[in-house]
Amino acid sequence: MISIRRINFSKMLRIGFGSSTIRLAKNGSLRSCASSRFLLLKRAFTIDRQLKSDPVVCSHNEWDPLEEVIVGRADGAYFPPAESVEVKACISEKHLNFFKQNGRKPFSLEFVKKACEELDNLSNVLKQEGVTVRRPVKLSNEGKFFETPDFSSSSMQIAIPRDLLLVVGDEIIEAPMAWRSRFFEYRLYRPLLKEYFDKGAKWTTAPKPLMSDDLYDLEYAEKRERERHSLTLEKKRFMTTEHEPCFDAADFWKAGSDIFAQRSQVTNLKGIEWMRRHLGEKYNIHVLSFGDANPKHIDASLLIIGPGLVLVNPSKPCHQLDIFKKAGWKIVEAPNGTTPASHPLWFSSSWLSINVLMLDEKRVVVEEQETPTQKMFEKLGIQCVKVPLRHAYSLGGGLHCWTCDVRRRGKLESYL
Repeated sequence: MISIRRINFSKMLRIGFGSSTIRLAKNGSLRSCASSRFLLLKRAFTIDRQLKSDPVVCSHNEWDPLEEVIVGRADGAYFPPAESVEVKACISEKHLNFFKQNGRKPFSLEFVKKACEELDNLSNVLKQEGVTVRRPVKLSNEGKFFETPDFSSSSMQIAIPRDLLLVVGDEIIEAPMAWRSRFFEYRLYRPLLKEYFDKGAKWTTAPKPLMSDDLYDLEYAEKRERERHSLTLEKKRFMTTEHEPCFDAADFWKAGSDIFAQRSQVTNLKGIEWMRRHLGEKYNIHVLSFGDANPKHIDASLLIIGPGLVLVNPSKPCHQLDIFKKAGWKIVEAPNGTTPASHPLWFSSSWLSINVLMLDEKRVVVEEQETPTQKMFEKLGIQCVKVPLRHAYSLGGGLHCWTCDVRRRGKLESYL
């Protein structure tokens, strides 16, 4: 078997193919071989050089110039089962009756249509900004019931890429996730991931949890919302236990060789430890905690949007801000979001206003109605690209959630 990477075009080489031999001169010309075999070898060299100079997957932080991104899909989205542990533990009590009426049913077709139009528009705007946009496969229009040896559920059939995928350097990591209703969400990205792998990307799938009852604090999930919040803030109890590693990719934030993570309803300490061991000594994993009674993802609590610049949610104060203060970083408190109470936010809050996508250090994509957030960025010298996303908000994510940066132009650096 030939290792293409070990061949040096600058020297004379003899490469055996069974009884045949290819002879290459210094200028790469063919001395003796069928031309088709030479062309095949030459093509392999070309691909090898491209992989070395232009990695298909590469992202070291959240602000280097964005070159390629995945934008999610909402087609065919379904509500999760009302009796599921994720709904009982994570959804606000004010929405529970609604979920009991609509669990396992599709979202309103008109509502989903508007969300899809917003995501299609976002894709077009990103293309106009010079970014290559990729999409997962389109979702079918049926919420499938499924059963494993450990649990049964129906699928949400939604594709929010930031929750599942984390790009660290030249590697794309598929998170195991913790909601049973999202167990098979990874299938929507497999064609893309296989394509990236074929082009040379590293592709890792974290251990998929069994999601048996042992992974969940079922007693916690049955308690009233106020009591759950108290247990989380005071006792550090969450929906998930430490039975096996689990995490959502959106609980990690990249800043060069430093990566920030939080223990949340969907990410346990074993999941963070898996990431630490997997990435090795090249990266420092910092575990942050917040004054958040129902933590799900870090990207609406703390966002590092440039070298030495961190955006914080004042309603969910970070307990480890001294890390940034001692390093001399600028800490900016975000203004409140503007989503009215009449607009349904079944899975999140109005703080999706700061769940933004940086195009580079001086450009950011912001929801078009989030005027206070836009003014904050403008004061920081950052130009706002405005897009509508309110209906996509309702399905569970803001601009950062609905996207996953596949490639940014930059190199690995230490900023702390």
